[in-house]
Amino acid sequence: MSGDELLSRRPEGVDDDTVEAVGSLSEALEYVERARGHLYSFHQLMGHADLLLGEACDKLRDAGHADIADRLSEEMVGRNVLHGRWTFQIVEEFDDDYWSVLRERERGVRDQLMGGHRHVFEAEMKERRRTSGRPGHEAVP
Repeated sequence: MSGDELLSRRPEGVDDDTVEAVGSLSEALEYVERARGHLYSFHQLMGHADLLLGEACDKLRDAGHADIADRLSEEMVGRNVLHGRWTFQIVEEFDDDYWSVLRERERGVRDQLMGGHRHVFEAEMKERRRTSGRPGHEAVP
């Protein structure tokens, strides 16, 4: 694909301001995707921490500290991280009520304004910044 073909991602008649605006929307979605990844990391880290906490209570009990182990276990093992929620519930609510909605809206805007093409802003920036014909500066793989 030549540089001209790379630029052809932009539908005919779409102005620079629209390309930039849709690019900003896509960038916002990318940040939400990253936040979602961190939320899944939080989910996994907290789940593992809860298992380790249970193991620590067992070890305290085995070491002769049953009262301390029982109190710690009753107060903390299996405890909600937010009122009424374990982390999997937070992840599910985020996915259902925010992430999936934004993904649908971003795709709808791209479909309506960019003919469904992704990363038009970035493709055009790449074309402006690369040195045509230079190794490592190819327009496409």
